[in-house]
Amino acid sequence: MRKETSTNALNEKMMIDSCGMSSSLAVIGGRWKPAILCRLSYGTMRYGELKKDIIGISERMLVAQLRELEKDQIITRVVFPEVPPRVEYRLTDLGRTMKPMLDAMSDWGNMYRKHINQTQDLSVTIALEQ
Repeated sequence: MRKETSTNALNEKMMIDSCGMSSSLAVIGGRWKPAILCRLSYGTMRYGELKKDIIGISERMLVAQLRELEKDQIITRVVFPEVPPRVEYRLTDLGRTMKPMLDAMSDWGNMYRKHINQTQDLSVTIALEQ
């Protein structure tokens, strides 16, 4: 955890305050948030479903990421007073407005991955021919 008054923290705040893209990336950036948002964009999910569906995420990291998304008002957490307890997560109205952006990022990522794979395949072919 860094000091809020460090140069790095102040530069980050300035970027987030002045650039919409930086602001968006501050909310959705990281390794696990896109995976969480992708799954919740299709509907409500229980904690256990998210944990099982997102391979490789630890319970601690899932809880932390869900809390950050909830703090940023992107998702909502609904606790049902049952035994055993049941907790569901869903996108808020604000979170649902991110769907076109997330879809565009996914489409671009798929296109980029295909491009890079084709470029690497071509490089291997040229290297083999030499």
